[in-house]
Amino acid sequence: MGWDKKVEEIRKKRARAKEMGGAEGVERQHAKGRLTIRERIDGLIDHASFREMGMGAGAAERDDDGRVTDFSPANFVLGFGAIDGRNVVVGGEDFTLSGGSPNEAGLRKSIYAEELALQYKVPLIRLHEGGGGSVTGAAGKGGKPKTVGTPVYEPPRFRSVARTLGAVPVATAALGPVAGLPASRLVASHFSVMTKEKAQVLVAGPAVVARALGEDKTKEELGDAEVHTRNGVVDNLAEDDADAFRQIRQFLSYMPQNVWELAPVVETGDPSDRSEEELLNLIPNDRRKPFDPRRLLDLVLDQDSFFEMGRRFGPGQIVGLARLHGQPIGILTNDGRHYAGAMTAAGAQKVRRFIEVCETFHLPIVSFVDEPGFMIGSEAEKAGTIRYGTEAVLAAADCSVPWASVVVRKSYGVAAAAHYGPGAFVLLWPSAEMGALPLEGGVAVAFGREIAAAEDPDAKRRELEDQMAGRLSPFPRAESFSVHEIIDPRETRPMLSEWIGWVQPLLPGLLGPRTFPYRA
Repeated sequence: MGWDKKVEEIRKKRARAKEMGGAEGVERQHAKGRLTIRERIDGLIDHASFREMGMGAGAAERDDDGRVTDFSPANFVLGFGAIDGRNVVVGGEDFTLSGGSPNEAGLRKSIYAEELALQYKVPLIRLHEGGGGSVTGAAGKGGKPKTVGTPVYEPPRFRSVARTLGAVPVATAALGPVAGLPASRLVASHFSVMTKEKAQVLVAGPAVVARALGEDKTKEELGDAEVHTRNGVVDNLAEDDADAFRQIRQFLSYMPQNVWELAPVVETGDPSDRSEEELLNLIPNDRRKPFDPRRLLDLVLDQDSFFEMGRRFGPGQIVGLARLHGQPIGILTNDGRHYAGAMTAAGAQKVRRFIEVCETFHLPIVSFVDEPGFMIGSEAEKAGTIRYGTEAVLAAADCSVPWASVVVRKSYGVAAAAHYGPGAFVLLWPSAEMGALPLEGGVAVAFGREIAAAEDPDAKRRELEDQMAGRLSPFPRAESFSVHEIIDPRETRPMLSEWIGWVQPLLPGLLGPRTFPYRA
């Protein structure tokens, strides 16, 4: 007797798994303008590189002779793939089956995703569209009792999620409604993105919210991209699935496979000695006028290499990944067009998280400093700015990766310490100014009575500020060897490229898990 019938069962189960929720379920998904999970995986990874795991997982019904009469596949698709030839683990909910709410096999596969990435030490990508568990799952068919909960000896479900964040890059996408457990997994990542119109991220859906709180809100009002790209739940906005896939691929291009490897250095073709004339006058002579910090980055970094993260959250701080002389690096700077670049509570949270990502994956950090200090005022106090700001400062203080800081304008107060890692290579532009208090605040404190007594207090304050500004020259700091060098702004790229060459031999000594872990 051969094994033909058993092999035929395997074949049928695999075919059924590829059908997902069947023709009607797939059609409903397409009618909403959304791709299926299998189409998404194919759109993300290298062509024909997907090797699925657990195609035979699901619920099978059998007749008295043991033949399968019906099979419902797991509604989580998981497997290995490749991005630019490098291995990854990729998975996501199948929304065509039960709206992505996990069946038993689907839940097991989703939980296994982290273990798989940890075992093989490769990046993990989750493509989310689905809900959490069901309130009807505590009993079997007909209300008969069944084993509930997990064994007391089983490790906590989220332990592997936490361990993954300290070992391999994790990138996630919200590509439709994401609620409950998938929403928690979405944010447990180093980079997250959600689509502009199709995605919502929710702790609980509208029906639950209405019942519990009496709030009559749509999914979009509760948690669309407008909400979550501004509150820091999700890093980036994508126009559609294809744009989300592009961003995930770009993010991973700067990452090593795991914390025991270095990030890939590539040949960008951009000369390391490129010196841009525009840098000389990029900073206005009038210190009250802002400038475009992203233009500065364009002029210094390898061309078209800057990948910004979290632009809508804490917009006074800019963070992202880039290349310099082909080396992946982290970038930190300020945008003076938002609260003069002051560090808000939101901005501080973004900076801390960014520093921890760079520390976890051994990426050198370059900061272009234009920091006037922590945001002040009643709203800043209510937001807990000093707590979150101090967290960012301590993250920088406990950093071990190489750090270069180029002070292009302001470097004031405690917040400025978040821009300098231990042993930072510090360069000043002629426009730099540094101190314990910003000029404006210092003048207000030191000359408060004189300003108040003036016939025109505002005019007097501006006069004093202009007088004091003349004393802010960065040259005495360079002369005192309080910084490494004061430079012509046009020298920035060549000098930083040289610095990259100095620090690259140090990076292998940093390999392995870091002393402080990354937390989402």
